[in-house]
Amino acid sequence: MLSPLQADSLSILPGIRHGFFTRQGGVSRGLYASLNCGQGSKDDPVAVIENRARVAQHLGAYADDVQTIYQTHSSTAEVVDRLVTRDSLPKGDALVTRTRGLVIGILTADCAPVLFADAEAGVVGAAHAGWRGALGGILEATVAAMEGLGADRTRIFAALGPSIGPSSYEVGPEFVAAFEAAAPDNARFFTIPKGRQTPHFDLPAYVMARLASLGLKQAERHAPCTYENESMFFSFRRATHRKEADYGRQISAIVVA
Repeated sequence: MLSPLQADSLSILPGIRHGFFTRQGGVSRGLYASLNCGQGSKDDPVAVIENRARVAQHLGAYADDVQTIYQTHSSTAEVVDRLVTRDSLPKGDALVTRTRGLVIGILTADCAPVLFADAEAGVVGAAHAGWRGALGGILEATVAAMEGLGADRTRIFAALGPSIGPSSYEVGPEFVAAFEAAAPDNARFFTIPKGRQTPHFDLPAYVMARLASLGLKQAERHAPCTYENESMFFSFRRATHRKEADYGRQISAIVVA
């Protein structure tokens, strides 16, 4: 049974359904147990199809799949109005739609998922905010694409979902330099924990700061750490540290019902 995490602000919006789905409730096995929704993983494709169908059905979709995007760690947001095949996936890092029943989603395994909704306009968005995308403006691009469909940013609710936390996100000096070059006050998102010698990055705090600057109705944070909660979430960094061959991806999805 699927039990996705939900943001309070999005949950009360009429005609909007959403979920930050965990790794629980699917049919995949081994490294991918159990709700792996990543078509780009080396998991059994039949299992991934079934997992994605379960997510779509849970949200009341008109089709047994979720429309995702070929993620490129960019600042590109694409508007979609129908379900397309994997071979025809748009490239970018956010999807926006006003098509009822079309579930849109993004895949993560440490990066930050952000879901957006303007219930009055019937427009929703889903953004994949890794550090490159967040720094490059993917959140701003998502809001702009929603406005292009008739949304008003003063009515948009946004929610940040599960992502890697600062205690697990060790980075190098060149990483810090890139953020400080973009804006000197970005230094506040880096700390050196006691007993450590290298900086750690607070991705959720950075994403929330970018959202706060957009003039939205509300931005909510609901972001347990993916690295630290193995039973709940897949984590690219955890898999890398363990030298595992691959990793699963959890999905965060939203729909205009």
